[in-house]
Amino acid sequence: MNIARIAACCTATLMLTSAIPASAQTISRGEVIATTCYTCHGTFGVSPSTIPSINEISPARMTDTLKGFRSGQRASTVMGRHASGYTDEEIVEVSVYFGNLQKKGK
Repeated sequence: MNIARIAACCTATLMLTSAIPASAQTISRGEVIATTCYTCHGTFGVSPSTIPSINEISPARMTDTLKGFRSGQRASTVMGRHASGYTDEEIVEVSVYFGNLQKKGK
């Protein structure tokens, strides 16, 4: 092997090993869904704009609101389309996730 090839192999090995987390972490489905909410409603649901913040909505109210958007009973421009992609269980999971953020002070 020549030096360039060895260097390339070493670099690739370092890149791969640095991408592996030191300890595995479980991410809930609610957290994954919540990251899509952050796009409009801000990180941790704290909006930096005129779009409403959702960080202080109780899990029960958020569940009812999202189900209302999904069914069309609650008027929306965008939220009905977003909510229509989630099951009842996923709506509850994201609602609980945001509720737990409140307890953590986020």
